[in-house]
Order: sequence, then structure tokens, then C-alpha cells
Amino acid sequence: MELRNLRTFQVVAEELNMTKAAKRLKYTQPTITLQIQSLEKELNHTLITRVGKKTMLTTAGKKLKEHVDHLFVLLEKMERDMESLRGPSGILTIAASEYYCTHHLSPLIKTYMEMYPEVKVRLLPLNSVHAIQSVKDQVADMAIIASECNESELRKTFLEEEQTLLVVSEELARGRAYQEIVSEYSFISYNEDCSFSRIIDYYFKNSQFQPRSTIMVGGSDEMIKRAVLNGTGYAILGENIIKKEIEEGLITVLEKIDKPIITSAIHLKFRSNEPNIETFHEFLQNAWPVHQE
Repeated sequence: MELRNLRTFQVVAEELNMTKAAKRLKYTQPTITLQIQSLEKELNHTLITRVGKKTMLTTAGKKLKEHVDHLFVLLEKMERDMESLRGPSGILTIAASEYYCTHHLSPLIKTYMEMYPEVKVRLLPLNSVHAIQSVKDQVADMAIIASECNESELRKTFLEEEQTLLVVSEELARGRAYQEIVSEYSFISYNEDCSFSRIIDYYFKNSQFQPRSTIMVGGSDEMIKRAVLNGTGYAILGENIIKKEIEEGLITVLEKIDKPIITSAIHLKFRSNEPNIETFHEFLQNAWPVHQE
């Protein structure tokens, strides 16, 4: 059954006038007649009849018209979908921590969208643990994470390695030895489900002490840094977020931790060839790292 003949039938069924149908299709009337006859022979049903000067659809013709209309709607959708795969378009959702969203992804996304204006990027602020799950659940297309991830269905791409530091405010450190600080003041921690938990657990497992008390202030790097600057206690932070404060003498480094933050981009392996994911993945590898001054 040829689509050309079905399309001719659809137009004739809409117009119920051979002259108008021929004009729309840019066919001669004999050509249209031959196509309709060919379709009727193939289906073994009369589709169009004439009563006097009036052209009408038979019962079979009306039923076929319903199917043909649905068929061409599906074909048009298929063509649009295939066309969209020629290049990036639509929405790209990226899950990442608040810090990555603010300090890294904002300038990168601006450049990416200038390169691919048909793509709209949506940021989903989540810690690394939840970001990984969002990719697995296909809530997010990609994620930028700062934790270990060995899920077999995910493709992981290394972006950056960042030094982790045990730090305290300069004011709190002034005139106090390391041992005095860690024994008398509280450790400022992230939530238990945060990606930093593994680094924190590793540090205290390999240290000669446990914190006297722990204050959990959430999953935000900025909140942890602010608590340190306010003299609330000491904390483990990545070097990038406190680089300026260290240079200005506002934060003192007590110890460098030998377990770094590994920043990676992840997405589901079976989606690697999707244009949005493929182009942003390639762009990230060339553009990362980006550090705000």
C-alpha cells in the first residue's frame, strides 16, 4: 500500500471535489482517479461514490479516512522526532550541587547555549548522592558530581581533582595549637547523605582523634564556609571554595587531607548518542575546569 495513494485519498476525502484535490496535490485528475482506483483494488472496497454531481465517501471510505488521518499524524511526528536528532534541541537538565551550579556551570552554560541556541538548559540543585539518583531515574539528563560512582549503567568522565583541607577561621586559630582546636571546638559537617561524608569518614578513621562534637549545617559548601568564618568550629572543605579566604588570611589551613574531591560528569550509557548529552559532554571536557576569581 503506497503512502502516495493514501495521501491522495486523504485530500480527496477532505475536498470531496476532484478539481480542488488535483489543485492541492498538483496532479492531473486522471492521475488522481488512477491512484484511487489502485487503492480500491488493493483494499477490495469502493471508497468514493457519486450521487448526481455530489462526491461522497462510502462506509469503507469513511473508516479508511479515520485510519489515514491517524497514520499521517504519526508520520509527521516521526519526521519531527527524526529531524530533532540531527542536532541539539529542546531541554537539557543538569543536576549538580549549589556550588557547581553557581561557580562553574553558570558561565559554561552561557557559552554552550550560544553555540547551540535551540537547547534550553535547566539546572537542578542537588547534592552528588541525589544527583546520581536523578540521572538513573532520568529526571536529569546529566549530573556533575563530587563523589565516587561505580554504577555499571552510568558513563563517568573525569573533570577535575581538588585538594581537600581541614580548616578553621584565622580568629579561632590565632594563638591556638592544632590539638587544642580539634579537642575543644566542634566539627562542622554536611548532612549524612552528602558526598563529602566519605571524605569525612576517611579522615577521622585515619586520624588519631574523633571530634568532640559535630554540628550539621546542611549540604551547602557556602553554609559550611560561613560557619567556619563565624568561628563556629573547624571543617573539611575543598580548596577552590576557600581559596580567596585563605589568600586574604581569613581562613587557616590546619591540615591537607590526602583524599581529594574528584569531580566527574555522569550520564546513562545508553543515552550517550543523544545530541544534547553528546554535545554538552564534549563541551564539558574542553571547557572544565572553570574557577571564579
